[in-house]
Amino acid sequence: MRQAGRIVAEVLQALAREVRPGITTAKLDKVAEREIRKRGAVPSFKGYRGYPASLCASVNHEVVHGIPGGRALQEGDIISLDVGAIYQGYHGDAARTVAVGAITPQAQELVRVTREALEAGTSAARAGAHLGDVSGTIQRWVESRGFAVVREYVGHGIGREMHEDPQVPNFGEPGQGLILEKGMTLALEPMVNVGDWRTKVLDNHWTVVTADGSLSAHFEDTIAITDGEAEVLTRL
Repeated sequence: MRQAGRIVAEVLQALAREVRPGITTAKLDKVAEREIRKRGAVPSFKGYRGYPASLCASVNHEVVHGIPGGRALQEGDIISLDVGAIYQGYHGDAARTVAVGAITPQAQELVRVTREALEAGTSAARAGAHLGDVSGTIQRWVESRGFAVVREYVGHGIGREMHEDPQVPNFGEPGQGLILEKGMTLALEPMVNVGDWRTKVLDNHWTVVTADGSLSAHFEDTIAITDGEAEVLTRL
């Protein structure tokens, strides 16, 4: 799991260096697949339930599962890059939202709050805590700063399969739900909207967008539960 996570972190770092006005999301997908495979891993997403790419590339009001294609990024966009890799039978999964050139103050704040929400949730994730402690921490962080947490899509357990139990919502009540145990591995992934939390799926049956057209950001890490602070497996 550690090696799979490190590979994902390295690929995300490589992708972030490529993000600039004019590059297409299809080109970013090629970079993602190349970087995953040259590290001896296999893309988790490609072919998963028919998904056609190695990268989920979600731009502006796209929340998750954006399919790479001919769209060229423009100055002022934000793009969420979601990468999964399988190494020796184990999955790593992480996402980052990246600015394309100079972005608006509102977009900057959205990206910052979403990243901080992930960090806050990770800090709450430790052996003996309830799942609701993690979910509620993320929700309070986001909503106290004037943004909305997506509710239809959640984090998940991860290991030999990309999606395992338990589901990890980004909203909930502290003191409720499953008690976390040492050795559990989870993918925490707050998805945060400027406007309403509701979403819809485009006609391609994959790309999820905000129902009101507002901006959305997405950060994700694979973590391991320990007796103390969680170990983040998808950070360098």
